[in-house]
Amino acid sequence: MKAAAFDYVKPKALNEALSLLEQGGDDARLIAGGQTLLATLNMRLSEPSILIDITDVAELKGISVVGDALRIGALVTHTEIEDSDLVAKHAPLLKAAAPHIAHRAIRNLGTWGGSLAYGDPAAEWPACSLTLQATMVIHGPSGERKISAKDFFIDLYTTSLEPDEILVATEIPLAKSNQVFYFHELARRHGDYAVAGLAAVAEKQGNVLSNCAFTFFSVSSTPVMATAAQDLVNGQALNDQVIAKAVEAARQEIDAIADITNSAEAKTHLIGVLLERGLKHLVA
Repeated sequence: MKAAAFDYVKPKALNEALSLLEQGGDDARLIAGGQTLLATLNMRLSEPSILIDITDVAELKGISVVGDALRIGALVTHTEIEDSDLVAKHAPLLKAAAPHIAHRAIRNLGTWGGSLAYGDPAAEWPACSLTLQATMVIHGPSGERKISAKDFFIDLYTTSLEPDEILVATEIPLAKSNQVFYFHELARRHGDYAVAGLAAVAEKQGNVLSNCAFTFFSVSSTPVMATAAQDLVNGQALNDQVIAKAVEAARQEIDAIADITNSAEAKTHLIGVLLERGLKHLVA
């Protein structure tokens, strides 16, 4: 199939893009990397009357340290994150996650902000942003607002981003020297969507982990944090007994949802597998 006819504009500034988005209303769509939108256009699952190409908007680009946060612009590509020295130093979880995203051609075009705004529960960046306590920087007709990642992802492909707003950047607290990270996903083939995945961070002192964050993705309608498992692990000397209790707590707490190829029971099992591997890695 081919996409339905639409008008195409390419603003040079954020204010211009916001104005076009407001004028277009429900018939306007933003495009950056286009890795998701182009497919939906060709299948006519999306039929906008105007397409707003934001790839020339400078305010949405770049990776920088601003105060005590790493700021990642919405137009930063997956490959830029993968190759960034700032990301490797200040948000190593993202460095570990990037190679799992699809294939090189997609990583070269797909964007950080596009992935977050789409809110795919099987995607890597929403889970990582939740784990790292990221803050979304959003601009709309009323100006700038900020919202935490835990409040940004609402439901399947649904975020708190309003139709007339643009996700400009994300601010992530700089990694501490005693933080350890783990990222892994289980997929049928490299580049496929994960059957289940885990993004984890903790502060480590000997064999004790604290301030833990364990976020699972591709198991529910949004990335989901295993808070009960976190509470069991926080401040405890990690051993096989503690790990087993945390694994069981995560499996009981997270209500896994089946997809077209994997049952909810299989995903629940993999939640435990990933958490056990992750905890052993974090403390090693």
